[in-house]
Amino acid sequence: MGDLDTFAQVVAAGSMSAAGRDMGLSTAVISKRIRRLEERLGVRLLQRTTRQITLTEAGHGLYERAVAILASVEEAEAWVARGSAEVRGVLKVSAPTSFGRMHVAPRLLTFLQRHPGLTVDFNLTDEFVDVVGQGFDVAVRIADLADSSLVARRLAPNHRLLVAAPAYLERAGTPAHIDDLPHHTLLAHNTDHWRLEGPDGQHVVRINAPLRTNSSEVVREAVIAGMGVALRSTWDIGPELRDGSLRAVLPGYGASRRVAVYAVYPSRRHLEQKVRVFVDYLAEIFGPTPYWDEGLALS
Repeated sequence: MGDLDTFAQVVAAGSMSAAGRDMGLSTAVISKRIRRLEERLGVRLLQRTTRQITLTEAGHGLYERAVAILASVEEAEAWVARGSAEVRGVLKVSAPTSFGRMHVAPRLLTFLQRHPGLTVDFNLTDEFVDVVGQGFDVAVRIADLADSSLVARRLAPNHRLLVAAPAYLERAGTPAHIDDLPHHTLLAHNTDHWRLEGPDGQHVVRINAPLRTNSSEVVREAVIAGMGVALRSTWDIGPELRDGSLRAVLPGYGASRRVAVYAVYPSRRHLEQKVRVFVDYLAEIFGPTPYWDEGLALS
């Protein structure tokens, strides 16, 4: 997989010269490997200029698949080599505030019991931190990730639904169509619109509510209290959906399915064991059908 690995490194580094420095190879060798891969596949993968490279459509498709393949190979090799070696050091982790508090923090005890030589420096923020610049080993992100400069491992799906409390629906009525939403109190933080996907395509819905806030948790409490309709993730309001404190509204509509829960880290090459065991642990406890979605009817 030498040429494929070289291609992935060029994309991650942003240029052939930078990839060459990372791999200890000359730019000429890197260029030759890319040309050889393109000739073998019969397509152009990169558009080259003197200062930068951009991916073609074929290049985008190959890169997405190559990263997954190469990461799987490294994980398999690491599993064989892992043995009983003890993991040591400080693991610096960033996670979204609510998700980190609800779904990562309660499980750190078990993780640290498994790896007593580790110390976790756990930082919660709703901003996208600069993983490399700020010295993080790994960040948990809930997003539609198109950032080719970082390795992203999908940990779990993220379902975001329109929900409201029964008291609000009794007072304001239940929206029957997507066009009814502008006539309701819509609750959101740090945005003035929602981009929703449904059976008839995409919709942009403008937010006009008596509450403005920068806090997702304020929106959560407001929708449970019956103030209006909110777009919430099932990891956040699963228990309320199960016990009836919240009801799904317009169940055919929601946020993009491309958004998911990811672990991102700077590079898969020479991935430190402390990062690998943490990401493996999160994948183990979340998974393709996470526990917070159990018992929910999701379209």
